[in-house]
Amino acid sequence: MASVPLLHPRPHVRSYDRPAGRRRTALTVAGAGLLAAACAAPSAAQNATFESRDHEFRVVTVAEGLEHPWGLAFLPDGRKLVTERPGRLRIVEADGGLLPDPVPGAPEVVASGQGGLLDIALHPAFEENGLVYFTYAGRVPEGVTTQVARARFDGERLHDLERIFSADAARSGGRHFGSRLVFDREGYLWISVGDRGEADMAQDPSNHIGTTLRLRDDGSLPDDNPFVGREGYRPEIWSYGHRNAQGMTLHPETGVVWQHEHGPRGGDEINIPEAGLNYGWPVTTHGTAYSGLPVGVGPEAPGMEPPLLHWTPSIAPSGMAFYGGEEFPAWQGDLFVGGLALPQLRRVVMEGDEIVDEEALLEEMRARIRDVRMGPDGRLYLLTDHSDGRLLRLEPAEN
Repeated sequence: MASVPLLHPRPHVRSYDRPAGRRRTALTVAGAGLLAAACAAPSAAQNATFESRDHEFRVVTVAEGLEHPWGLAFLPDGRKLVTERPGRLRIVEADGGLLPDPVPGAPEVVASGQGGLLDIALHPAFEENGLVYFTYAGRVPEGVTTQVARARFDGERLHDLERIFSADAARSGGRHFGSRLVFDREGYLWISVGDRGEADMAQDPSNHIGTTLRLRDDGSLPDDNPFVGREGYRPEIWSYGHRNAQGMTLHPETGVVWQHEHGPRGGDEINIPEAGLNYGWPVTTHGTAYSGLPVGVGPEAPGMEPPLLHWTPSIAPSGMAFYGGEEFPAWQGDLFVGGLALPQLRRVVMEGDEIVDEEALLEEMRARIRDVRMGPDGRLYLLTDHSDGRLLRLEPAEN
């Protein structure tokens, strides 16, 4: 077996209910009002002002009229690329506003259920090579699976589209594609693949179901992945036992990948996917089945990693970003996560790499937040997951 690269040590996480041992945080929200809000239509608030414990901020609508937007990338010229789940790539102008026509040349997708055109990422050397990466639900003879493609963007259209990876996770249904993309500081491409609605398969590393993958930028295999040369394991796998990870980002100081995943009924998790480790699903979880029946053996089992934090009941997290700008000094280093089932922006308060507190923001908007990104201008950007979705920007209220 190849040697495994050393990662930054797992951070200490303060627990509100566990005085000793390996610690984690848990959120419990009793909120009939919040649950009702999750089913209501989003408010039409534009350029509204909100308060957090530390800052008063304004939410500005940058663009609207997006159909179920999923992923966001910032171009060097100030424009933004936004994916729409039905299969379109859109351009938002630098000064705001959505161009009317989609970008030609996007991948052909299967827009069914939770599938479609999903995440987007720019190559670390985008200014030199123009490469844009996509994850999407794509068809193969066995069904539909998570795929990755890249193309060269000339500022107006995509050229030379090529599929560089197709996950061994094909099924007929439209559930749990995972599908976040992150480039780490060494230029490796990280990909999340959901359990495709077949939970038990997430414990079988001979396929890509319920995994986090690590590839080179051309889709080839790094020779130091943890399962290279190990029989019965797909060598692209970095970690496994995940349910459906729809948030992934780099810690701004350590450069380590952080990730969150959907639980079933409760048990959403934040994890740091470490080389070769098993994150438990469906053997371990803080959640229950949608019927209310237990899942697996409980929250912990030998050889399976507990989460750094779990949300029970679920917020249904999607998108995540550490804040590293100067516009909101008290938010420096904090982690921001979008909520779908509980429509909100969740601030996970950090001290260094330690989770110490949480705060729910934007509940009044009743907007399903699909993606959260740190902008190059030092502000947070959000995508709302609706048929008339919006790109939003958070900025200080005094601006």
